[in-house]
Amino acid sequence: MNADLTNANLTNAFLYMTDLTGANLTGANLTGAKLPGAKLPGANLTNANLTNAKLAGANLSAAKLPGANLRNADLTADWLTGANLSAANLFNANLFGVDLTNANLTGADLTNADLTNAKLAGANLSADTTCHNGLNRGTSGADC
Repeated sequence: MNADLTNANLTNAFLYMTDLTGANLTGANLTGAKLPGAKLPGANLTNANLTNAKLAGANLSAAKLPGANLRNADLTADWLTGANLSAANLFNANLFGVDLTNANLTGADLTNADLTNAKLAGANLSADTTCHNGLNRGTSGADC
């Protein structure tokens, strides 16, 4: 698709199973948006605001989300394999059953995030990643 939605205001948008493969959503406002089952592989969501967004079952494989705000987002059973979530805000996000295989979580904030049954094989959880329990991985040695 490769749509250019840079800085778009998609607040509370209903985008059920929408195909946004490779779309540029840099800086887009998706606060409260509903994207269940959406296809976003390779999409650029750098610095996008996805606070309270509903993305259950979405495909975000290889998506770029550095600096994205995913506070309170529902990412249940999403595919985030190889995604870049560096410095992303995932505070209180629902990551139940998410596939984060080979994802980059460098500097991400996972405080209070639900990582139950999440797949983290090969994920980059650097020393400055904040784990779900609020501890900094570097100072606590936590494995998140």
